Amino acid sequence: MKNITIDETHESSFTFIDLFSGAGGFSLGFLQEGFKDLLAIEIDDGAVQTYNLNFPNTPMMNGDIRDIHSLQIQSKLKSSPDVILASPPCEPFTSANTARHKDPFDRFFADPQGDLIFHAIRIIGDLSPSYFVIENVVPIMNGVGKELITTEFANAGFEKIYFNVINAEKHGCPSERTRVFISNIRLKLPTMREISTGEAIGNLPDSSYPNEFLNHFTLSFPKRVSDKIHRIKKGEAAVHFSGAVEEKKTWIKLDPRKVADTIMGKSRFIHPDEDRPLTVREHARLMSFPDSFIFTGKVDSAFNQVGEAVPPIISKHIASIVRKLL
Repeated sequence: MKNITIDETHESSFTFIDLFSGAGGFSLGFLQEGFKDLLAIEIDDGAVQTYNLNFPNTPMMNGDIRDIHSLQIQSKLKSSPDVILASPPCEPFTSANTARHKDPFDRFFADPQGDLIFHAIRIIGDLSPSYFVIENVVPIMNGVGKELITTEFANAGFEKIYFNVINAEKHGCPSERTRVFISNIRLKLPTMREISTGEAIGNLPDSSYPNEFLNHFTLSFPKRVSDKIHRIKKGEAAVHFSGAVEEKKTWIKLDPRKVADTIMGKSRFIHPDEDRPLTVREHARLMSFPDSFIFTGKVDSAFNQVGEAVPPIISKHIASIVRKLL
């Protein structure tokens, strides 16, 4: 993966803020397209450290968005941003969550994280950007979900809302990832050829020894585990568990000829040709992060930061569309 390159051919006249910024995948794509980041908001300390390291010039509000008033945000801005990005937690809605509420209504109002999307809409309504994009899992639209979100946006002054379902692997991301991007514009991304796992991570050096790549180190499995791992065929999983609606897999031995399975916060993968876990750097490459993007904190935190991010290449495509409309 290439290093971070920020488009300086434009004078950063277009601006954005990033709610639920995480490590910064959503921000990175917009920066690469010449946008200026005015502010980021994130509650997770590990993700905040990573964001601050990679974007040291961006003001960060480290806190719970429910406790942040729009006036506090406005006080830090000279003018309203052109774009507001948001990627609220998907746990209340994802089928991978075994504790997900059965009733889609309860996912918004009984789950403690379910109403966070409404706080994003609150801020969008108060700041009135030209455009906004909210990313989440597709099941957020289930049942009354789509109606609740549409109604909330109408109350905030946005009558026309589009639920853009995007398959990341069709647009240059080396891993499968189907997400909905809720916006006041249609998002039609350019189709690109699929990038296989082998293409994405095949040229990284041995992870057992010190090397020039940050976040690229792993410990070997114990022998009894590695023997079991060795017998797993490429594309198959070592562990199966019951998701909310279907069986889920983890510790998948990736097939180097195919696009990787979905990278999630708690997902783990086995190297196609070596009986070991993938490194954080390999996960990051499968999410289209450049090698110069550094993840901080404990290893589990770093894996979660990667898995919960918006792939930068998808963000960059979206930013390109938005920039042409401004």
